[in-house]
Amino acid sequence: MAYNTFLTLLVPALITFIITLVSTKFVIGYLTSSGIIIDDKNKEKSVPLPTSGGIAVAFGIIVGILVYAFGGTFIFTPVVQISDLFAVGLAILLIALVGFLDDIHIKARKVMTTDLLDKKQGLRQWQKPLLTVIGALPLMAINAGVSVVAVPFLGTLDLGIAYPLVVLPLAVVFVSNAFNLLGGYDGLQTGTALIASIGFLIYSIFFGNYIGALLSAILFASVLAFLPFNTYRAKIMPGDSFTYAIGAIFVAIMAMGNAEDFGVILFIPWIIEFFLHLRKKFHTTDLGVRQRDGTFKAPYGRKIYSLTHLVMNLKRATEIDIALYLSLLEVVFVLLGFGLKLGGFL
Repeated sequence: MAYNTFLTLLVPALITFIITLVSTKFVIGYLTSSGIIIDDKNKEKSVPLPTSGGIAVAFGIIVGILVYAFGGTFIFTPVVQISDLFAVGLAILLIALVGFLDDIHIKARKVMTTDLLDKKQGLRQWQKPLLTVIGALPLMAINAGVSVVAVPFLGTLDLGIAYPLVVLPLAVVFVSNAFNLLGGYDGLQTGTALIASIGFLIYSIFFGNYIGALLSAILFASVLAFLPFNTYRAKIMPGDSFTYAIGAIFVAIMAMGNAEDFGVILFIPWIIEFFLHLRKKFHTTDLGVRQRDGTFKAPYGRKIYSLTHLVMNLKRATEIDIALYLSLLEVVFVLLGFGLKLGGFL
């Protein structure tokens, strides 16, 4: 990529970072005063925290896309179609709105949700996949991506019209909902999202795919700005608005950046998480039982229904340990993806 092309990555990413940073500070106060609060049960005493920080992340990403669109209209010749970027921005906005609706469904009294008493009830299990289809509509409308996809270990496959009309919506539904499954600890969802975005960014630059690099750079900048507010002793929870929006942009990067094979490898931890949750029909919690020393005991004993349970069974893990080890696990799959790609297996 040429020097001026790198600038068209850097400037939108930098502005995305600033906008997300400012927006997160605003959203923390706004959601708190509005009562969009859940209890952080992982501390020695339950801590009330605002939720749905993904609204700030999604807003930052959309502004970053608009910055590139402005530059491509008035300053430089755009490398990608502005309409494609607008479709991605609209997809993120729509699916983040679905996540926000899920986040704000907070009861006055605690109810039983995912094996825990909690005030946040959210959408019903069948409503989540149904509503997240909305996030795929803009990508379907522009026939995003290329119908000839690389399937890991199987080679290329031409899906034709089935790609935009079947594969894309199924991918958005699965990726956004699966990414939503692995969480519950400060820095876990943001840390893994940050590492995955770095993987996509390096991949896109290395293989010369500009739109994949642009979306990855914007995603990385937004999550990086949000991360300090969600590390241990978090000031805000990401919420479903975060996980759904991240899932949508992951699919956009894979489809429009021609990185489906690499993306599948990166997403293996969440695929595993999906099947672990499926074993208990999704009526399970990632949270552990907090011990006096700050470590967590797996809630179902030796039965593993989440990767978080696996960490708890392997060692006496603190909240920081759980987020760190699962983030490192994502690093392993990023490296595996590059190894398989460079080795000619993808």
